[in-house]
Amino acid sequence: MPPHTEQRSASELVVLTESHIALYIDGSCLENNNVTSETPAAWGLAIVTGDNGLGKGSGEIVQELWGFVKCNPADDEFLGAEVGSNNTAELTGFAMALRWLLIEGSEQDAIIYTDSQYAGNLATGKWRAKANKALVKSVQNLWNEVSHTRNLEWRHVRAHGDIVGTNRIILIMVSNQLPIPLSFWKPGQR
Repeated sequence: MPPHTEQRSASELVVLTESHIALYIDGSCLENNNVTSETPAAWGLAIVTGDNGLGKGSGEIVQELWGFVKCNPADDEFLGAEVGSNNTAELTGFAMALRWLLIEGSEQDAIIYTDSQYAGNLATGKWRAKANKALVKSVQNLWNEVSHTRNLEWRHVRAHGDIVGTNRIILIMVSNQLPIPLSFWKPGQR
């Protein structure tokens, strides 16, 4: 029987054990209007062990990764994105989390935390892609590959709503001068 995969809302979070790997992802594009293949978009990923699933910073950060969405098919990290956008950044972050799990190679259960229902529902095939079809196919292929090696699920979290993992992604982006998600700024503080 294949491993269990599902998505849960933040209100359904359960306490995790040491046997789980938590992967917090986020993506961003500051110029998200009239996007092209030249529009800069970036993703960030924080991998945490011992996370209790409550978003309060328990556990140990194992690794942090970040990068730009690649739109050139000649690039080694190209996954199918045609443009740089918030959506392609979220999907690329999701793909990089899945790639990390494949490379890591254990059978530990894994939960991917994202503020993008778009990325999570497309990754699992719950939603059909109307755009970014090649990128979505790459992410779905990775999801299927990982979910055959371990229990895998994704959970939606509020965008930068006091979730330490997603707030850590903002710090990664700031530190590396990547586009910061607009939702980071609270109204009246721009």
